[in-house]
Amino acid sequence: MTMPTTTLTTIVPVALDIDDCWNRIGVNGDQSCAKLEQAVHCRNCEVYAAAAQRNLQRPVDAAYRRDWAEHFRQPPADSGKLDASCLVFRIGREWLALPTTLFVAVAPQAKPHRLPHRGARELLGIVNVAGTLYPCMALAALLGVDDSEELAASGRHIFARLLVLKWEEQTFALPVADLHGIVRYASADVRSPAATINKGLTRFLAGVISSANLHIGLLDATLIGYQLARSLR
Repeated sequence: MTMPTTTLTTIVPVALDIDDCWNRIGVNGDQSCAKLEQAVHCRNCEVYAAAAQRNLQRPVDAAYRRDWAEHFRQPPADSGKLDASCLVFRIGREWLALPTTLFVAVAPQAKPHRLPHRGARELLGIVNVAGTLYPCMALAALLGVDDSEELAASGRHIFARLLVLKWEEQTFALPVADLHGIVRYASADVRSPAATINKGLTRFLAGVISSANLHIGLLDATLIGYQLARSLR
């Protein structure tokens, strides 16, 4: 699963001449790096790992100790209000989210196999994820979202994925058009959905938050879990 969005910074002497590609073409840059398709996050890339090894193996001098002493003298950032987190993904043109506690894994896209005598439009079939079969559910059909619509090209990679989540005792796989990652937010900052939002989608929303210039609809986890389970009956 994609991890929380954090700033990848490295305190290094200029002499090491480390190419911080993660800040240019990686998750903190324009996300144009070809390696992101497989790695998903720079933390999983061998280039980032090699840079970390070089950083850890450099000599520890007085300047290094002084820099970190200054760093730890700073008062801690006030992050206490960020009391909730969600995994943000896109279906059609809608950026949506569910609580991170629901998710088991994030996997590459896979074609579902249709099941005979099952006509529910929310059930796409079964899909193999790491050797285990899961019901593959069409969240777009459940929410009444047109998943054929796409956002305008933004110059960043599109991370179409399968999200594996567990509701009570049942596990589901949900195909999504794009994956933004985990976002922490303050419950007090959750706003009511705008009146212009699709009425079919509105009834599934617990609220709306903003992050990284995105307006994200927080789905009601209980209602979504119930409807997914109901679609299998």
